[in-house]
Amino acid sequence: MRGSVDESEQSATPSAHLPRSSTLLPIHPIAPPLLSDLDQPAITVADWIAQIEASLVQITAVQLEATETGLRVILATDNGLLDVPETRSVGNALIADIPNATIAEEFSQANPLEGIALVSVTSLPGNRVRVAITGTNAPPSAEISAEDQGLAFAVTVGAAGTGADNELQVVVTGEQDEGYNPSDATVGTRTDTPLRDIPFSIQVIPQQVLEDRQVRSITEGLENAPGVTSIVSPASGRDYFTIRGFENYGGFLINGIPDPQIANDASFVNAERLELLRGPAATLYGEVGSLSGTINVVTRQPLDYPFYEVSLSAGSYNDYQGVIDLSGPLNDSETLLYRLIGSYRSSDTFLEFNDTDEIFIAPSLALRLSPNTDFILEGDVSFFNQQNGQTSQPILGTVLENPNGEVSRSFNPVGPAEQDLEINGRVGYRLEHRFNQNWRLRNAFRYTFYDDTDDPIIIFNNSLADDDRTLNRGFLRGSAYFDTFYLDADLIGTFSTGSIEHQLLIGASFTSNRTNDFGGESGDVPPVDIFDPVFDQTVNVTEQSGGSLTTRNTFGVYLQDQITILENLKLVLGGRIDFFDENRDDRDTNEETNQSETAFSPRVGIVYQPIRPISLYASYARSFVPTIGIASGGDTFRPERGTQYEVGMKADINDQLSANLALYDLTRSNVTTPDPDNPGFSVQTGKQRSRGVEVDISGEILPGWNIIGGYAYTDARITEDNDPTIEGNQRFSAPEHSFNLWTTYRIQDGDLQGLGFGLGFFYTGERWADNANTVELPSFFRTDAAIFYEREQFRAALNFRNIFDVENYTSDYGSSTFVNRGAPFTFLGTISWQF
Repeated sequence: MRGSVDESEQSATPSAHLPRSSTLLPIHPIAPPLLSDLDQPAITVADWIAQIEASLVQITAVQLEATETGLRVILATDNGLLDVPETRSVGNALIADIPNATIAEEFSQANPLEGIALVSVTSLPGNRVRVAITGTNAPPSAEISAEDQGLAFAVTVGAAGTGADNELQVVVTGEQDEGYNPSDATVGTRTDTPLRDIPFSIQVIPQQVLEDRQVRSITEGLENAPGVTSIVSPASGRDYFTIRGFENYGGFLINGIPDPQIANDASFVNAERLELLRGPAATLYGEVGSLSGTINVVTRQPLDYPFYEVSLSAGSYNDYQGVIDLSGPLNDSETLLYRLIGSYRSSDTFLEFNDTDEIFIAPSLALRLSPNTDFILEGDVSFFNQQNGQTSQPILGTVLENPNGEVSRSFNPVGPAEQDLEINGRVGYRLEHRFNQNWRLRNAFRYTFYDDTDDPIIIFNNSLADDDRTLNRGFLRGSAYFDTFYLDADLIGTFSTGSIEHQLLIGASFTSNRTNDFGGESGDVPPVDIFDPVFDQTVNVTEQSGGSLTTRNTFGVYLQDQITILENLKLVLGGRIDFFDENRDDRDTNEETNQSETAFSPRVGIVYQPIRPISLYASYARSFVPTIGIASGGDTFRPERGTQYEVGMKADINDQLSANLALYDLTRSNVTTPDPDNPGFSVQTGKQRSRGVEVDISGEILPGWNIIGGYAYTDARITEDNDPTIEGNQRFSAPEHSFNLWTTYRIQDGDLQGLGFGLGFFYTGERWADNANTVELPSFFRTDAAIFYEREQFRAALNFRNIFDVENYTSDYGSSTFVNRGAPFTFLGTISWQF
């Protein structure tokens, strides 16, 4: 769709403002210009930037006016004409990118008219301004006309189910940048649904927050989500944590596709935003829809305009990184788009002998196969070199006093050891075909692999001797290869039954996970003095293994109906049934075992909006995780189950600021506990429960002043267990109180326009290191800060973490003997340039 101005009347040369009359003008002799009259070429960077800025047209104001047919959006300028842009539909949004333009102050207004959810006018790289008009149920249409002092958009509200069939749609959760206050996410329903209409707790960590904080991992990004607590060392490459009091090792998606492997030594370079769905989500994602929560990592997608960015970073502990990001169309019709992201990083850490290096490459292509069919091919691979081993330290000498003194924060019990090359990658496609305005079919495939066949020696901690200074160590040497095939297809359609509207999602998925353990050897390593370490890395082999091959196949069928009963009353009903089968071939015993089971996971939720800015909701959901094993009677174990009841409120405080409140009761059942009557066996009589409250707020308080923060109260306990000494105990790494706040301010005008500052506070309360509640980790309050400068294509930033060098700890997977030390004060500086 194009603007209403006839392109034949627009000259491609600077003489566009000559009279259009065909009458010949009289010819007058013209004196040759003097050299001083001519524009001089730029000979300095300052002159070059000044000439670029002089050629740009600045939008000085944005005005909205209601009309009989919809809405009129006016972009006002003091001087100069804006080019009439093309438009395209992305989900429910109408997008127009205006070239050779800047905007004095970015604009955003929610719900300006019935049927229009949001109007935003924001700056883009490359001296462009984006106008995004998002419809409530369908993308609007617009006629664009040039005026003497700007552009005018005559917007008509779109009818439900309409959309542009001939546009290439490559975004995953909405293309327009909404700063600190995004309005939608796909993780909660697998459809483009506003957050306010979803009866579950969802928090989005948007691109702007990740950029302002210079986030470099999933764990760092989720520091902005209350109730999430890390359970690994910050010096490792893993992203494991507890959410709502329960550990999460594999509840991950990439662009809505299950991908648990991203939590293991994967890069974060191509991430654009994070979406956190708290609580069970097995109805949508099967066993990946973890009991505690599901994290969707949305990656950067191919763009329909040329985009080139180079960035260089340097930080504490010899941390250096270079990143390139290239994107744009590959043909004139813009039906083939590409993106290529690559990086190299080399760094040490605050721990000795813990240097790492990583090469990362992420190519992607977006292709419009036909006016109704879009295809995206994407992948990435990282080559990660790091010393592999257990870097946690004894609790005696760190959290608890040791008569011999305090263990150095930099002490690494692994010692000097060979590096382990781990290759983590994925490749796949996403296909969408639109049958008509109401129905569309989606298909996705992904293959992931994790190659850990480098066969290094991995040293780990065994125990601390009675002298409280001699650390007994062990080792294992082995190799393994993990890969997963994932295939999914679903059908989405909208229809009505009388006055009730439905959005139906029906689909099926197949997953095949293979773990090929090639075996190896294990034994002892000479001990080391934790206060005066001298390392002897000689190994003593005591056991050898031939390994095993384990394959788990899962087939799932799911159904969801989003029902609009009234404009302010919405219902979500869903269910999924999974059939899984696991086969294990033990190469040592030549025995093959097999276990299969079925699990049904329902969920239901309701949203009531008494007034437009307020959504009240209640929901119920379940999850499952296969439990592999056999009870004393020979029966196989049932899947572990999660059950959650949740109520909450979502509020738009104003057009730019939103807040959420959630209260939940989450239970884990079918937990294996020791069988009191049959030693060596387990029974599934355990039960654990978490109850809590979460509050979060995000958005723009005043022009240039942004905030994201939250508070979580968590009461997670073991309610039933065959070990009476832990019944009633709090779960490990589940602080009762946690709090986070990050805020930035950007100077809006004047000579210092583009200069910004950030300040963050992160509090984690006391929590137990283990389920036996033998050791309590102390609370800590960490302060971060940032200063940055943004000018057109240039950005420079300096970020500081833990600026008061506060001692902090994370649990070592629930150990009562060892603990992970948190990072000390660090800084990171980055310079980037967009072309």
